[in-house]
Amino acid sequence: MRLRVEFTTEPFDLDEAPAHALVAREVIEAAQLDAVDVGPFGNTAEGGSDAVLAAVDALLRRTLEAGATRISLQVNVVGEGADK
Repeated sequence: MRLRVEFTTEPFDLDEAPAHALVAREVIEAAQLDAVDVGPFGNTAEGGSDAVLAAVDALLRRTLEAGATRISLQVNVVGEGADK
């Protein structure tokens, strides 16, 4: 099964990327995912379910440790199994 995760971390800082945002980027870019899109107001990545779920676990743990006070995320099934 393929999954897509969309997420943001807060608090925002428009002048300089906060530590938690840099950690989020590091986690997602290091994961075995494809279709990664990291931006200032939202991030998405796709991959196999095991890789996405492992990345989400690391993302939550590491961004909270780096000072995130809120993490919003959505996980969707894409491709195979999406219509079931």
